[in-house]
Amino acid sequence: MADSIKVFGFNCSLKDSKASESSSTDVLMQQMFDALADLGATGEFVRAADFNIKPGVTSDEGKGDDWPDLRKRMLAADIVVIGTPIWLGQPSSVSKRVLERMDAFLDEKDDRGRMPSYGKVAICCVVGNEDGAHHSAAEILSAMLEVGFSVPSGGPTYWVGEAMGSDEYKDQKPSPKRITDWNKMLASNTAHLARLLKAKPYPGIDGGR
Repeated sequence: MADSIKVFGFNCSLKDSKASESSSTDVLMQQMFDALADLGATGEFVRAADFNIKPGVTSDEGKGDDWPDLRKRMLAADIVVIGTPIWLGQPSSVSKRVLERMDAFLDEKDDRGRMPSYGKVAICCVVGNEDGAHHSAAEILSAMLEVGFSVPSGGPTYWVGEAMGSDEYKDQKPSPKRITDWNKMLASNTAHLARLLKAKPYPGIDGGR
């Protein structure tokens, strides 16, 4: 087995883990984490709504803000996964809150111009009953590229049910083979890129600040 790498994720469902309803986002994220674990990438994901992630664009928004600890856990990983349901054709408001807090990286460069996220790989998992998977993935991955993450070939994994339907991904048993197969490919691309960047980080430039 190749050297192990760490993965951390945010399930950005609108509901916290105390909600009686299970989460389709949880199901797809767990499948992706299982695929990554088969390649030596182990870790955990949290339900973002369980935490007080204050609005803002700094790394610490003061008393009661849970983001500083989450940021620490995220930056200890080699791979970061954002999972979101689709609402109104867009990623959830919770995912946007998480992404906004990463904006702070733009002002946290080292002496070679590298953000704290440089060398870390980002992917996303998107689920919903309507159109919007590509749009949601584009918003998430574009934002993460801008704040310093690298995105592997393929980008997102996603599932959407019939438009105006009521099917949910968590009820798809067994999971569609096309998604299971793609999860394996995306996991392979992600773990490969993470190992390359861990072994040979971005060099930055002199006077990069």
